[in-house]
Amino acid sequence: MFKIFRFFKKIKAWHFLVLTIVSLIVCIFALRANNLEMVNLRQALYTADKNNQNVAQALDNLQKYVTSHMNTSLTNGNSSVYPPIQLKYTYQRLLNQQGQTLNNDNSQIYTEAENYCQAKIPNGFSGRYRVPCIEQYISSHKLATPTIPASLYEFDFVSPAWSPDLAGWSLLVTLFLGICFVVKLFLNVWDKYFNS
Repeated sequence: MFKIFRFFKKIKAWHFLVLTIVSLIVCIFALRANNLEMVNLRQALYTADKNNQNVAQALDNLQKYVTSHMNTSLTNGNSSVYPPIQLKYTYQRLLNQQGQTLNNDNSQIYTEAENYCQAKIPNGFSGRYRVPCIEQYISSHKLATPTIPASLYEFDFVSPAWSPDLAGWSLLVTLFLGICFVVKLFLNVWDKYFNS
């Protein structure tokens, strides 16, 4: 312990200041690189969504990166929408698929209504008496339009406050060196004014 303290006393305060500044610069560039990679992965997800190409893999890549690197928050400030990832084209594809299913189901209900009313009212000029029967059957068997679950096209991932990558470690080194600089400065002032 005394060896460390003697070594610490030999180092000048400005050495700690220079090392702190260098480490801070590395930290800033590493944080920026984390953010830029998140932006690239998010854009790859939007492109995959637009082209209907392996959206699940692009989403998985983005999720893994955001949840394991600091400074990768998906939100762009107070005015951004929530959740920040909304896959517009996936939603449209789900809506179209659901619309086709709904049209098929409605067509089947109409056919069932015609068959039911023809059996119930076999006589009638041009089906004139069957129309109210068909309308009543359709209204009583109408399908509710199902909603598309938001979990299929809306996503948000939480970025950690600290991560064990270059940005995280350089942040810790910067804090440590900054504390060493302040302590060394304090010890220099103490020696100058109180040990003279």
